[in-house]
Amino acid sequence: MQCKYHRKRKAEFFCVSCNSPLCEECAEQVRPGQYLCFQCAMLRSVSEVGTSMRERRVKEDDRRLKKKKKWGTFQYFVIVSSVLILVMWGVIVFGGQKKPPRTAAVDFTKRERVLLFMVDGAIKRYAHYERNKYPEQLTDLIPKYLSLRENEVSHLRKLSYQRDLRVGYWLSLASPQSGQMNIILTPQGVEYTSPSRKGA
Repeated sequence: MQCKYHRKRKAEFFCVSCNSPLCEECAEQVRPGQYLCFQCAMLRSVSEVGTSMRERRVKEDDRRLKKKKKWGTFQYFVIVSSVLILVMWGVIVFGGQKKPPRTAAVDFTKRERVLLFMVDGAIKRYAHYERNKYPEQLTDLIPKYLSLRENEVSHLRKLSYQRDLRVGYWLSLASPQSGQMNIILTPQGVEYTSPSRKGA
């Protein structure tokens, strides 16, 4: 029997795929005792490449699915909980009641009304943070709600402060200047009284 591709040569092997007779030059050994012709060897190598590419795609798809599975409900819950805890700590550490900023030096001997409105604002801050309670005395505002230097605390004596169950509080100058309207501050706003006259 002659080789399929070389008619002058004697066939020594047979292709295990198409059973064609092959000479020693045309036979390609794939396993011990098994030979393929050129065409069948080409077809097999192409199909093996296709199979390996398919397997590679399947492996990549499996990897992607595993990555997606890693981010489950529990992982999202852990992330959201961590963020909420960090936010709460931030509020606790940085969001508390801040000490009022230091005011520039003011001469309260000449500007008693400035002191009056400063103290009124401090009383309102106190009520806001102390659950609508008002201080027993004005010195309770220092230093958390009213920032005064040690030598300025004595100026609080120039103010008249009185808590009132009906209104909340009354705040005014203890001795307004002669001829000026007296300002009385309450939680409801500002009230004015007629000018005081010394000696009257």
